[in-house]
Amino acid sequence: MSDSPEPTPPSERIVSLDALRGVAVLGILVINVRVFSMPETTLLNPTVFGDFTGANYWAWLVGHVLAEQKFITLFSALFGAGIVLFIESKERKDQPAMPLHYRRTAWLIAIGLAHAYLLWYGDVLVAYGFCGLALVFAYEWEPRALAGLATVFLLVTPLLEVFAGLTVGGEAIAGQWAPAESVLRAEVETYRSGWIEQLDHRVPTAFERQTLGFLGGTFWRVGGTVLLGMALYKWGVLTGERSSAFYRRLVGLGLVGVAVVLAGVWYIEANDWGAGAALFWRQFNYVGSLLVAGGYVGAVTLYVRWRPNGPATRAFAAVGRTAFTNYLLQTVVATTVFYGHGLGLFGSVSRIEALGMVVAFWAIQVVLSVLWLRRYRFGPVEWLWRTLTYGERQPM
Repeated sequence: MSDSPEPTPPSERIVSLDALRGVAVLGILVINVRVFSMPETTLLNPTVFGDFTGANYWAWLVGHVLAEQKFITLFSALFGAGIVLFIESKERKDQPAMPLHYRRTAWLIAIGLAHAYLLWYGDVLVAYGFCGLALVFAYEWEPRALAGLATVFLLVTPLLEVFAGLTVGGEAIAGQWAPAESVLRAEVETYRSGWIEQLDHRVPTAFERQTLGFLGGTFWRVGGTVLLGMALYKWGVLTGERSSAFYRRLVGLGLVGVAVVLAGVWYIEANDWGAGAALFWRQFNYVGSLLVAGGYVGAVTLYVRWRPNGPATRAFAAVGRTAFTNYLLQTVVATTVFYGHGLGLFGSVSRIEALGMVVAFWAIQVVLSVLWLRRYRFGPVEWLWRTLTYGERQPM
């Protein structure tokens, strides 16, 4: 047993978890780049800004079907698994598991707040931190109980939105769905301006997301997925412990999820992208994203099992081991490219061009992650987080 707290060494890491985390952090950039490069409303209604025909339409469609909510769902489930993994690891070593968890989570929130208010309002770290504090009480529960509570959480948002759609209709979302052209242009001008001017939009938007937005929606979706991740970890799903047949079934469910999301696209287009159909359309992707995320778990795990030392496995695992660094690096690079304190391309890049930038940055992230881990144990932000958590400088 260890007498002093210390992080898990690389030799004890679970490759399938790292590979899944790597896939997730790369995949979320497909959607995040839309908010980095265009007004945030385009994530809700892609028809309100920018060209939405030809290659740009297909770039949106591929991202919507295969990425939107899928990779953040996977990332959130892995965060939930990480809570249980961390606490169980400390308990096995007779270390102060819960104090370390609270300290670790408090520093995650602090870093997330800096990320949100200094760089990008779309930060997810603060939400993870809040959920990590609020839901850790359940880490000892049996997986069936965790999955049951997760289901309750995950039902809250769709039930509320469907109820609003049935009772209030399109008026419930009209302001967000189709904002005035002046509002969109003001946001474009803000993010083409300097860092100080950007605070006029970033600060109130981040604050709303972390308060009313969190309590009204994010907590239930992210919290439910975190709880589900705890259950899946305990069931051995995320650690590659189930049969190959099980993971093939997950892939099959993922294909069903793709069909559900495509049905949603047909529904909203049949209704001419009207606000009255918006709240119902969102539910197709809400449900489908859970299934598609499960399909990614199945596909990645099967690949890792087939090629445990293959180049793709090593690449994804390297990105996963440095996921915290890579997540923040995506923001630093994207805001430098799109915001006014950098190249100022906000609002002037098409969807297909943005997607091309994502692919290019993936290549850079993979190479940097692999090269970094040949020399160091942790990514630089991972090292900082561990040092702050354990209260002493960690070896690199």
